[in-house]
Amino acid sequence: MRAVVMRNQQLVVDSIPDPTPAPGQIVVKTLACGICGSDLHALKFADRMVDTARRSGLPAFMDPARDIVMGHEFCAEVVDSVVGGLAAGTRVCSMPIAFDASGIKTIGYSNDLPGGYGEYMVLNEMLLLPVPNGLATEVAALTEPMAVGWHAVNKANFTTNDVPLVVGCGPVGLAVIAALKVKGAAPIIAADYSPKRRELALQLGADVVIDPGVGSPYASWAAHAVPEGCDPNSAMTLMGMGPQPRPGLIFECVGVPGVLQQVVVGAPRHARIVVVGVCMESDTIEPAIGINKELNIQFVLGYTPQEFAETLGLLAEGKIDALPMITGKVGIDAIAGAFADLAHPDRHAKILAEPWR
Repeated sequence: MRAVVMRNQQLVVDSIPDPTPAPGQIVVKTLACGICGSDLHALKFADRMVDTARRSGLPAFMDPARDIVMGHEFCAEVVDSVVGGLAAGTRVCSMPIAFDASGIKTIGYSNDLPGGYGEYMVLNEMLLLPVPNGLATEVAALTEPMAVGWHAVNKANFTTNDVPLVVGCGPVGLAVIAALKVKGAAPIIAADYSPKRRELALQLGADVVIDPGVGSPYASWAAHAVPEGCDPNSAMTLMGMGPQPRPGLIFECVGVPGVLQQVVVGAPRHARIVVVGVCMESDTIEPAIGINKELNIQFVLGYTPQEFAETLGLLAEGKIDALPMITGKVGIDAIAGAFADLAHPDRHAKILAEPWR
């Protein structure tokens, strides 16, 4: 089969053997696969990703010195009938993991199993979720990235009294905004330098969008969260007397060094900060500022199987409209160019690879 292979920190189109299923696995045809920011990170920082995983106590998941077919945001089609299960031609989604006698493998970052940048994959039967309600293939492929936002909001212990601020409106921030909208958040405030991404934030459910180069996201938050007659810095307010600001809930969805410190400095007292953006470099914050404000910082990763299935349901029921996020589609021969295009936030949010295109 044809696939895009990560080899020596380059993306090359090559012919590789078709994947062979182990017991409990089936072969699927890749219909659409999103290009994720994590894939851009892997191309540049693969060694660092492996090292940080090791130092985090996680098992080894890839060897950057060997070929890898990336792609973990996919919708696929069953090739052969599954005994007692799904018929050939059924469109499915799955969490991007697979397991056999040798253990668990991460699809898209495995040296042994190809991801969605190839024409075929193997998936475990027990993890397959049929695409419901005639949901479009391209939208079903967004289940994985949208599940990241759903998980982040769940980990934040959101309540409808919170006033959320989403810092960064790339795909991760947009997924958080969509999840907040489903949960009933109002108002949802979002900040990004890119006019295109601010526009998408509004389409996904943000109520207020801010250009940080023009105004302060934190001042905008205060304008919507602090009730009339409340002085957040007064002695009475600090002692919990009189009108109080609504709780602050800030999602850091950028993942660039220095942004978390900006959030710590800008956040209101007692705010909860949820770090969703993946920063691959060392970063620093001033703990004393967080201590003085009694901030709560929560780091998040991925999603649970239940959250993944819930997200597919939300897309199929129309409760999340993720279609505006798709800003491009490419075939195998143009995937490498799409990686470069995604560096321009005013042009693209999510590009889908369609291997048979």
